Amino acid sequence: MVDEAAEGMRTGAMTLTDVARAAGVGESTASRVLRGHGSFSEKTRESVLSAARSLGYVPNRIAGTLASTGSKLVGIVIPSLSNIVFPDVLRGANTVLVGAGFQPVVAVTDYDQGREESLIESLLSWRPAGMMVAGLEHTERTGAMLRQARIRVAELLDTDGEGIDIVVGFSNREAGRTSGRHLVSRGYRQIGYVGHDLSRDLRAAKRFAGFRSALEEAGLKVAAQEIIPASSSIEAGRDGLARLLERGTNLDAVYFSNDDMAIGGYFHCLARGIAIPGQMAIFGFNGLDVARSAPQPLSTILTPRVAVGENGARLVCSEGPPARIDLGFELIEGATT
Repeated sequence: MVDEAAEGMRTGAMTLTDVARAAGVGESTASRVLRGHGSFSEKTRESVLSAARSLGYVPNRIAGTLASTGSKLVGIVIPSLSNIVFPDVLRGANTVLVGAGFQPVVAVTDYDQGREESLIESLLSWRPAGMMVAGLEHTERTGAMLRQARIRVAELLDTDGEGIDIVVGFSNREAGRTSGRHLVSRGYRQIGYVGHDLSRDLRAAKRFAGFRSALEEAGLKVAAQEIIPASSSIEAGRDGLARLLERGTNLDAVYFSNDDMAIGGYFHCLARGIAIPGQMAIFGFNGLDVARSAPQPLSTILTPRVAVGENGARLVCSEGPPARIDLGFELIEGATT
């Protein structure tokens, strides 16, 4: 067990002993007040809380965790904070976790599986009550650590593969396939693709695979493609479409790896006077608010990001057998196809 008094002496931080002495109560009483458990008078409560505030006391949560029957921490590991998709997932998860008395701890991998392994190892050392991670693909060691942790583990935003415990999301392959079928049904035949680093974003790679299979069903293939070796962004989408068109490709539609990229392509068309969808149809993925609020609402796939976070968090907080929840997605026809 962590000795809070000894730790306080080493670091100079205020300890529970300091708070109890300032409040004129015993350490056990001060501890009960600060944890909100057990019996104590309102006068005692006010005295202890006042002392804690005036001393700037911060409880040593790891000490409390080791001394109790379970942690209240839930680790959440996501690839990015710059893509609104993941803040939406966090928003849903945070609402449920906080409401259930848990504390989310967030880590960002930048789509690097090696970094994900390191971050998950670090989070597991705090003995969290549960873990929530993006996707189903991890390093072998990451998978082993999560399986051996004996806690609830929720893998989010993908259902194309085997899960460790809890899987909540939708089929990325089917989303790509639906996107391809939509463009084909609208009469487009010279269809290109602009995407970001598929070797790192494996869910985007699954969507592209599903998209290609839909074109193959119609006897078509991707006419041209531009893969930006970087994370997705509006700028990357704009530059990617510009490069694709500079090669002289005669395209009538372009499928983008997500809405960020598609919005960039949309801006390029506006700047160059390319009529949408008359000269160029554009299709994205995720159904971001900004894309649906454009002068010509983007044709895209709407994903249930907040609901993914909510459902994943709810299952992490509960006991039960392994679970798989496919929340599906919605095709938004928009005005760009």
